Amino acid sequence: MRLLTWNILVGGGDRWPAIEAVLRRERPDVLTLQELRGFDQRRLDQLAARLGLVGHLSRSVFGQPVAVLVRPPRQISRRWSVRWRLHHAAAAVTAGDLTVVSTHLNPFSPERRRREATWLAAHFRSRSRLVLLAGDLNGLDPHSDHTEAVASLDPRYRRRHLAADGTVDTRGLAAFERGGLADLWLRAGAGDGRTVPTGLGGGEFGGMRLDYVLGNPAVAERVRELRVLRGDETEYASDHHPVIADFDL
Repeated sequence: MRLLTWNILVGGGDRWPAIEAVLRRERPDVLTLQELRGFDQRRLDQLAARLGLVGHLSRSVFGQPVAVLVRPPRQISRRWSVRWRLHHAAAAVTAGDLTVVSTHLNPFSPERRRREATWLAAHFRSRSRLVLLAGDLNGLDPHSDHTEAVASLDPRYRRRHLAADGTVDTRGLAAFERGGLADLWLRAGAGDGRTVPTGLGGGEFGGMRLDYVLGNPAVAERVRELRVLRGDETEYASDHHPVIADFDL
């Protein structure tokens, strides 16, 4: 099974031909998308039909919609939408014994990210035997040295990744880990894991990994490889690179 996760940047705009070219080439079995500004379920269904997928969209109260799409013959048996507890949203589906969550955490506050991550892990970690959570988590992992990347940021954006004492804040990803959802890049990541910025830019970013695929222990045992897609359309289709994850499922 192949999963692709991608923050497409404020609804995609005139970049949709490039976005769809990548999605058609990679043909993911499961697709999680973030920043679907301007989308409702009808528009998502139109996109899904073009790609040979079926999907579920969760709209946001404060931010932008997110979605999960799956390729038949997988069939969605249950859908969830989480809106009020998150700056953006979370969309989740169950298909067979697999639950997939697409989410986008708070970009501004490390403390709010920690709370969002704690709640999401507790809510979804045991929804089925196999659980995957993917998306733009806007945080830094607790197992790497991020000093140089954070120091390179404009001070206006540096605070997004700093704790009250001025140290690098990694509590969001640590909360997922404590909650039973492991960062699968640490198990099977290949190559350069940084997902921002792309050639499109993004002044709020240093060279960072902000987009993740997480899994519960049953999924973690079956991951084969994760990689960040680079080159071709991915350099200008969004300010985030997409992440591909392959599993023996």
